[in-house]
Amino acid sequence: MFDYGLPYSDPAFSGISLLGSVRKFSTRCRVQLVAAAPGVTAVDSNLGENIRTLLDAHCPSLTDAKQACMKPTPFLRGGMLQSLYSTMRALKRDKYSDISYDRETKVLSDGGTVSLDWYPARGPDSADARPIAIVMAGLGGSSYEYHVRCLAKTLGKDGAGYRVAVMNHRGMGRTPLTSPKIYNASDTDDYRDIVEYIRITNPNAPLLGVGFSLGANVLTKYLGEQGAESPLSAAIAICCPFDMSLTGRSLDADTFLNNKLFQPHLVATIKRFFRRNSEVLQNSPTDYDWDAIMKATRMSQIDTLVTARDSGQRDCWEHYRAASSTPYVDGIRTPYLAINSMDDPVTRYEGIPQAKFKSNPYIALALLKHGGHLGFFCGLRPKIWYMTPVTEFFDAILKHQSKAPQLALSF
Repeated sequence: MFDYGLPYSDPAFSGISLLGSVRKFSTRCRVQLVAAAPGVTAVDSNLGENIRTLLDAHCPSLTDAKQACMKPTPFLRGGMLQSLYSTMRALKRDKYSDISYDRETKVLSDGGTVSLDWYPARGPDSADARPIAIVMAGLGGSSYEYHVRCLAKTLGKDGAGYRVAVMNHRGMGRTPLTSPKIYNASDTDDYRDIVEYIRITNPNAPLLGVGFSLGANVLTKYLGEQGAESPLSAAIAICCPFDMSLTGRSLDADTFLNNKLFQPHLVATIKRFFRRNSEVLQNSPTDYDWDAIMKATRMSQIDTLVTARDSGQRDCWEHYRAASSTPYVDGIRTPYLAINSMDDPVTRYEGIPQAKFKSNPYIALALLKHGGHLGFFCGLRPKIWYMTPVTEFFDAILKHQSKAPQLALSF
């Protein structure tokens, strides 16, 4: 049952003053920061200290007793409403999200194509030292998603000092599918190639990573695989499904939100992808059962028929176990912030490896009571809460690294 966070939902409300109820609600909305204790030090890190110490000093939206709070929009209290509103706003344009991208296409070694949507537009100067945030959307998503455009505008606006490159996967975001290979939650090769390409073509720019949902899982897995060799200076994962098996079960559950929103939307996206790219996919080494794919009604069926078969796995559940990023969290050696909500109906709170955040001094988890899946809307006129924490985190890491170059990792 969803908790809408209303003060009067407390059965003891009748015996509590209105002021006390409001205070209780405000307390419940505070950010819970999960990180290693100050004594656990990142000796070989470009932090030169525990990430918790850095956050305490420079990220008040995550640590300050008064500022570290996300009070949801009054009519969006509860994970279901936050998630639904996020989906409804997917293509909306407003003052927070109205931008135009500069598109670049990149052909990879196997003939596949990904696109990079830049904001602001690229200039001719390859010596530009402004940091670049490389962003990945979730399943079926692209640079056109509302939350992605909001982030791009926040980081890329005048005065913020960042550049943004949103990576659109093969066949997504109006990117042509030019090889039979399609992306999935466990494959980090394309992201690795793009990071390396941007590093080479922008040698003076610090690189940052941001991932949403499935993109956050790929980012987290990539960081764990790279370890101390990661070229990223810092990374943020928003609504990361660390335990893909749990996420798969959550999406497969017989609920209103799944049956009427998530499943129809995601399944229809994959079917459109197959229809639009049928000529290329007919040449795939994978023998797809096209009739079964077109009759599928659940993502678990799609993942068994497509993703697991591509990977040589028995079914979707074997694929989800292999794709989960949790086993890679211990290996992260890049300053890393995860932002998750406890009422997310997709990436379940129970699947977050909180113990790993308490033992790895390079990483921190901002856990919120409310936010849903890719929602986090606050204010009477809904706006996304995490834009300030993202900017504070990146600013703090880059400022610290610039002052301590002798501690920087060797790339």
